[in-house]
Amino acid sequence: MKSSLRSFFSLLLIAVVAFFAVSAWRMWQNGRSPWEVFFPKNSHRPESFTLPDKPPLELADVELLSRLNDEYARLTQAVVPSVVSIDTAGVREEMLRDVWGRSQVRRQMTQGQGSGVIVTKEGHVVTNQHVIAGQQQIQITLHDGKSYPATLIGEDSLLDIAVLKINGDGPFVPLKLGDSANVKVGQIVFAVGNPFGLNETVTQGIISAKERSISDQQRDLFQTDAAINPGNSGGPLVNLQGEIVGINAAIFSPDKENPGFRGVGFSIPSNDVKETLKQILEKGRPVHGYLGVQMRALDSRVRQAIGYDQEIGCLVLDVQKDSPASLAGLKPRDVIIEYNGKPIESSNQLFTMVQRTNIGDEVPLKVWRAGEIITLKVTIAENKMASAMQSVLEAAQPQEPMDIIRNFGILVRSFTVLEKSRGLNGVLVTEVDPRGFAASQIQVNDIIIAVNQNTVQNAQDFYKQFVASAAVQATQITLVRGNVSLTVTLQSLPPKPKK
Repeated sequence: MKSSLRSFFSLLLIAVVAFFAVSAWRMWQNGRSPWEVFFPKNSHRPESFTLPDKPPLELADVELLSRLNDEYARLTQAVVPSVVSIDTAGVREEMLRDVWGRSQVRRQMTQGQGSGVIVTKEGHVVTNQHVIAGQQQIQITLHDGKSYPATLIGEDSLLDIAVLKINGDGPFVPLKLGDSANVKVGQIVFAVGNPFGLNETVTQGIISAKERSISDQQRDLFQTDAAINPGNSGGPLVNLQGEIVGINAAIFSPDKENPGFRGVGFSIPSNDVKETLKQILEKGRPVHGYLGVQMRALDSRVRQAIGYDQEIGCLVLDVQKDSPASLAGLKPRDVIIEYNGKPIESSNQLFTMVQRTNIGDEVPLKVWRAGEIITLKVTIAENKMASAMQSVLEAAQPQEPMDIIRNFGILVRSFTVLEKSRGLNGVLVTEVDPRGFAASQIQVNDIIIAVNQNTVQNAQDFYKQFVASAAVQATQITLVRGNVSLTVTLQSLPPKPKK
C-alpha cells in the first residue's frame, strides 16, 4: 500500500515539474522571464492620453442650427404637457358553437394602450376611436405622471375619433387645433405620443402627401414620414407653432403580425377633428350628412344594361321619398359621376363625402341620365335615423348584445386582406340560425355592406352597428346576394323598460 502511494506521488510530482518546465520554456521563447510562472506580473501598462477640451466648432459658427436646435427643444417643451397616455381594459364577448351546434358565449379580458391630446381647459381629450372601442375602463396618465379615470363623451367611428373627459381637477394644459386647410406638402411636423408604452416620444418629419386614402371610410388623410408606431394612435401631429394639424391614426406596414414604422404614417386632418369634436361636445354624437339613396357599384354587366360606357360613377338603385336626393330630382338608374366637383369612384366614397358634408350645405351633383349629363343641386340634411336611435336609446334599456345576436341568429366574418384586394367589402354571412328572426331574409354567403346606410368595415363594426340599431328600431341591411344588391328590413326586438 505504501509502495503504491509513493508511486502515485512520484508521478504527480513529475507531472507538476514537467508542466512548469514547459510553461517556463514557452515564456523564455516569447521573451518573458521564466520566473513569471511562479510570480506572474501585471502585463498592463498605463497609456498616456489627452482628451480634447474644445468642440470642433463654436456655436457662433453654426448659429442658425443652434437656434433651430433650441427652437425644437422649446417646441417640444410646450407640446408634451398636453399629450396623454391612455390605458384601457375591458371584457370582449365572443359567440362560439360547440360540437353539438349550441351557441356559447366566451368572455375574454382585453387591454389596450394608446395616446391622446388635451384640447380643452376642462380636460377633454381627443384620441382615436379604435383605441377605446369596446373597452369598459379608460385610464389617462398625464405628463406629470398623475393618472385619472376618464369618461367617454362620444365617438365617431366614421372618422375614427373619440372624445374623452378626464375625471379629475385641473388645471389642464390644452393644445390648439390648427387649420389643416393651410397645411402644405413638405412642411415640417412633429408626431408626439407613447409608442410601445414609452412615454413622451417626439419624432420629426414632413407632410409627405395630402388627401391619402387607406380605406373606403378613411379618406383625405395626411401622409407623414414622422415616425409613428403602435401606441402613437390618437396622439397629435403638430406644426412649428405647436398647433394640432392632425391626429395620428395609422401606419403602413407590410408585416401585419409585427407592425412597425416603414416611413409612411397617416393622420386625420385637424379641421375634420374639430368639426366632430364640436358636434360631440354639443350634441353627444357626431352629426352626419344624409342623401337618401341606395347605390351599387358599376360593372360591365350594369354598364351594358343602362348604356353607360364611362369608368367613374355609381348607379342609383332607389331614392327614398322626401329625402334630399328626391327633392333634388335624383332618379333610379341615374349615375352620379361627381359630388361637389370631385369624381366618384365608388358608392362608399360617395357616402363618406355626404356624411362629412355640413348639414344644410347645397352641393352640386353631376349626373348621367340616359345618355345626357345634367347638374343637380342637393341640400344635405341630417341623418334622422341616427338621431332617432339616440333618442330611443336614452328612453329605454336595450337587451344584452349577445341576446340580440342570438335572437336574430346571424354570424358573420371579416374579409381577409386577399379578399379585400379582390374588391370585396363589408362582411360575409357564415351562419344563419333557421330559428332566428333573420332567417327569412338573410342567407349564408350574403355580403352585408351597410347597416342603416352606414358602411360596414369588419365583423366587429357590423355587430356594433347592428346591435345598437336592432335593439330599438327596425334595421335596414344592405347586402349583395350573388350579383344582386338589395336592402332588407329586420324588425326590432322590444327593449326592456328601465327600472
